[in-house]
Amino acid sequence: MLVREHRLTAAAACAALIVVAGCSASDVKDAVTPDQAPKEPITLTPNVEQKASGVKVSTRVKVLAENGEISRATLTTVDKGTTINGRVGKNGWTAAERLEPSTTYRLRAEGTGEDGRTDTVTRTFTTQALSLAEQTYPSVAPLQGETVGVGMPVIVTFDVPVKNRSLYEKHMQVTTNKDVEGSWTWFSDREAHYRPEKFWPAHTRVKVDLTLNSLPAGGGVYGQQDQKIDFKVGKKAVTIVNVAQHRLSYTVDNEVVRKIPVTTGDDTHRTREGIKVIMEKFSSVDMDAATTGVDSEDPGYYNISDVRWAMRVTNSGEFLHAAPWSVASQGNANVSHGCTGMSTANAKWLYDNSRRGDVVKYVNSPRPLEDRNGWTDWNVPWSEWTSGSALEQEPIGDPEVNDA
Repeated sequence: MLVREHRLTAAAACAALIVVAGCSASDVKDAVTPDQAPKEPITLTPNVEQKASGVKVSTRVKVLAENGEISRATLTTVDKGTTINGRVGKNGWTAAERLEPSTTYRLRAEGTGEDGRTDTVTRTFTTQALSLAEQTYPSVAPLQGETVGVGMPVIVTFDVPVKNRSLYEKHMQVTTNKDVEGSWTWFSDREAHYRPEKFWPAHTRVKVDLTLNSLPAGGGVYGQQDQKIDFKVGKKAVTIVNVAQHRLSYTVDNEVVRKIPVTTGDDTHRTREGIKVIMEKFSSVDMDAATTGVDSEDPGYYNISDVRWAMRVTNSGEFLHAAPWSVASQGNANVSHGCTGMSTANAKWLYDNSRRGDVVKYVNSPRPLEDRNGWTDWNVPWSEWTSGSALEQEPIGDPEVNDA
């Protein structure tokens, strides 16, 4: 009897196990696996509203994609005259450029969701109006394709002040085909210069890329236009003018190529000592002392027409030029009003062998060169120069970096 009951208990246990196993199998069959999860439709969300007006020009239009991927997006002006390209990323589409003022745009984006279905979103919107006083235009030197001397700085001037200098400097890139360290320095909120620690290496190729269009400059002002400038640095030509010895030495790669007798400023019009850079070249120019602040009634006043082979090196009016009227003093005495005079033949030779950006170094003069009287960048110690970078200073002005 006892043995029989034991056998029944074992059988019941086996039956129970079978039932449990059956329940487990049924549960697995009815469960939802990750691969069988419901597929979601795509959601496309632009960062501009339909029929919006006054959209800031600094906006980079974006379309966020959730539960799917964007396959195509277009952003054009309503007249289809301008198309803004963009790129598709992990989370959606982003325009490559900012917007123009007082312009109506049409946005269209298409995408496919996890459920395999496509969807489209469209927006039509208009940007804010800006006056010329609310737009700042950058002018750049050197010019596109220009070949310059080793002392040529990159000069960017703005017609309307820039308060957000650090933001702007981040969008002012200079690259070269040689290993050159350089830095921007801001002379004011309208002018910035870029130069290497030392003179540019000869035959360097330089690219300046200013992506400033519609970038907020602060105070409700925005950049007006991007600039891309490629220029080349020529040979290393440095002219050394020894004021006390009345001699000019033209050198290439530190080797003297030609020596020229000259005359510089007399005792009351001393030529300034320092590193200067050729700013302009004129085959012929009229020189009126009134442009340098000398009154026509002053005994030192002059007005000479058709001065040949003239090259400017200061804002105040110092030139290297032909001075046939002072040939007897050239190499012997300083008799000019501050310019460096030489014979017509020598002036033409120097003019033909010089270019904008070439260095002219004046030595042995008791009169120092004033800061920024011309392109005086090379007279500034490197540590002082780099401290003039906006990226080394506290942010200036209101940042307003809306998608900048």
